Amino acid sequence: MRLLLKLKAKENFPYDRKYHHKACGVIYSLLGESQFSALHDSKSYKFFCFSNLFPLPKNEDGKIEYSVEEGMTFNWIISSPSVLFIRTLKERFKERREINIGEMEFSIERMKTFELKISRRNLRLISATPIVIRIPERRYAEYGIPKEFRKKRYVFWRRIYPFEAFVKQLEDNLRKKYQKFHCHEIELEKIFEVFKFKKEVVSHVTLEGRDRMIVGSIWEFYFTYLTEEQRKVLKFGIDCGFGERNSLGFGFINLLKSE
Repeated sequence: MRLLLKLKAKENFPYDRKYHHKACGVIYSLLGESQFSALHDSKSYKFFCFSNLFPLPKNEDGKIEYSVEEGMTFNWIISSPSVLFIRTLKERFKERREINIGEMEFSIERMKTFELKISRRNLRLISATPIVIRIPERRYAEYGIPKEFRKKRYVFWRRIYPFEAFVKQLEDNLRKKYQKFHCHEIELEKIFEVFKFKKEVVSHVTLEGRDRMIVGSIWEFYFTYLTEEQRKVLKFGIDCGFGERNSLGFGFINLLKSE
């Protein structure tokens, strides 16, 4: 399920491109004294994701302007496979009617919940925010990660690494999240069908008071025909987010076309 918020800027301010942990903090703060109040401290999957604020303002040349003027309107979408999670957030947003994402102040003009409909044929998905995949140190040899690029603990998948490593880690991550949420395993041997790499993206995120670099990538996904189990798994993944760091807004997926 998804919650769409229509926001209006309350004053002029620069668009904060390191918004990730601040937006995440807004969500956690709203969940206080609810059955999700312990989610922030959980070491397990969070089972939610969110979009960028969109659309970003552009100048006459069509280039993005990272400055916001009072009265500008934006959309913000929060998604989760948990209907109760989304409904809880919606009720809490109703009580506040305004939010601060760091120094960015917005009034909440409207909100609504909705579900994406996943058809059986000709499905196209796109990652609206970068998909983050980490390759653990123990799998460097298996995936053929060049020795000069190996780091302690993990490396972020980049285009210079084998494509198979991205696919395997992406599917493994989705299987684990699905199993944890639904308490049963996925029997599908193959979840994804056709991949189209768009670009690599480097994001800077503040975590535990430190600036950290996160490498992700933008993809389109194509499916000519989906079985019923594929539809269920993909619907879960779309609501939960693809890849890692979903609770920081990475791996947010949009439906591009469904016929």
